Amino acid sequence: MNLTSRMTAHFRDAIGVIELSMNDLAEPLSAAVELMFTALANNGKILACGNGGSAADAQHFIAELVGRFERERLPLAGIALNTDTAILTAVGNDYGFEEIYERQVGALGQSGDVLVALSTSGNSPNVVRAIEAAQNRDMHVIALTGKNGGQIGQRLGAHDVHLCVPNDRTMRIQEVHGLLLHAMCDGIDALLLGDTE
Repeated sequence: MNLTSRMTAHFRDAIGVIELSMNDLAEPLSAAVELMFTALANNGKILACGNGGSAADAQHFIAELVGRFERERLPLAGIALNTDTAILTAVGNDYGFEEIYERQVGALGQSGDVLVALSTSGNSPNVVRAIEAAQNRDMHVIALTGKNGGQIGQRLGAHDVHLCVPNDRTMRIQEVHGLLLHAMCDGIDALLLGDTE
């Protein structure tokens, strides 16, 4: 086995997926930025959730809203629903793991807020239920998925945004999700602070 060739193949594969994603997702990505900007400009907030690597991505995204991205600005209202271990373990123990995000959306989400829901498969039951809870509260949903969108893709409405990475490999989907989240941060900052390019 030539390990260098194997590593080079990862770069080539990732470049290909990013190019396909650029063609498919640039327009809905712009719509997602506008949804979040509108929510934040009207005293709304962004809730985010996911499992495993997607939970880490949700937490990273919210940290860049509350802290900063590349430019100084006021903090933006965002909550990562996967960070409070007391809530996660209490709800998981008392109601089941499928409800850990649904109950938080019910408690914290309001009309005009946005849920950013991450699931590489599009089939995570707790993320699906969070989306349903958000829709019941008249919130917009921005779903980041892959593998053709799964159940999440089937549940999104006309006012939601689906960013489905055109690939089936979890690592490639997660890599593009990171790019999408950074692009969203940049887009929000551009609308808030002005375009610097």
